[in-house]
Amino acid sequence: MKYIDSFIEYLRVIKKDSVNTLGSYKGDLLELYDFYNDYLNINRDDVSNYLEYLYSRGLNRNSISRKLSAIRSFYNYLVSEGVISVNLFKEVSNPKKREGLPKYVKDNDLEVMFNSFDMDKCLDQRNRLVLEMLYATGVRVSELVNIKLKDINKYDNTIKILGKGSKERMVIYGSFCEDVLDIYLSDGRKVLDKDNSEYLFLNKNGGKLSDRYVREIINNVVRKCEIDYHISPHTLRHTFATDMLNAGADLVSVKEMLGHSSLNTTSIYTHVSNEHIKNVYEFAHPRAK
Repeated sequence: MKYIDSFIEYLRVIKKDSVNTLGSYKGDLLELYDFYNDYLNINRDDVSNYLEYLYSRGLNRNSISRKLSAIRSFYNYLVSEGVISVNLFKEVSNPKKREGLPKYVKDNDLEVMFNSFDMDKCLDQRNRLVLEMLYATGVRVSELVNIKLKDINKYDNTIKILGKGSKERMVIYGSFCEDVLDIYLSDGRKVLDKDNSEYLFLNKNGGKLSDRYVREIINNVVRKCEIDYHISPHTLRHTFATDMLNAGADLVSVKEMLGHSSLNTTSIYTHVSNEHIKNVYEFAHPRAK
């Protein structure tokens, strides 16, 4: 017990941890002490047994991760103080976090957002195109702001994208995006272009639009439209993928359009798509309920 008390004192005086943190750490370490009174002389089997004990209690991942972090820090302290020679809990990884389902924008909210711009204003033309292109192509915001005029092929409505790992891919945009693109290129962009820039999206000073400013554009539209949930550039990417799959696109094609290196990354969208299929079944099948 004395080493647990000295460790908590170390956290209080040297690390200046909060009262809540100190209480949590002490509770986690007293639990370990109850399981192993001789916690200074444990082996790998003891570590495995304690892990089994934690998981057997049905604790959530966050609770187990917190307890393991407390224990790892404690044994690191014991090593630094020369009490023990090795921290066996250093080899233990926290449980993997379960991936949440991707958020997406509701159809009616998309329409409200798209229709919220005054297309007689050059900045509104640009901002509308930002939203249209994110949703039409599923590109990442970092890819969007780096689109150059030369990357756009207006004959077949494709854009060459330089993605992660300098991997090139072609994305397609539809007629709605095309109409807004034509307006912006013939009007708004000419006003914004102060120095013959090669980039598609320009700020009011004629420089390349930043990732951060794209997020601010979307935040402003969300506030203006009084939408009560968070929408980011990545939310529009999620929406693109979800809508493509719900409309019958195959997973491999969506993978290529998103620029994913692995099909496993794309497969998270099937959870949303399957939920849509389930809703259709329950609505349409006469013996579903």
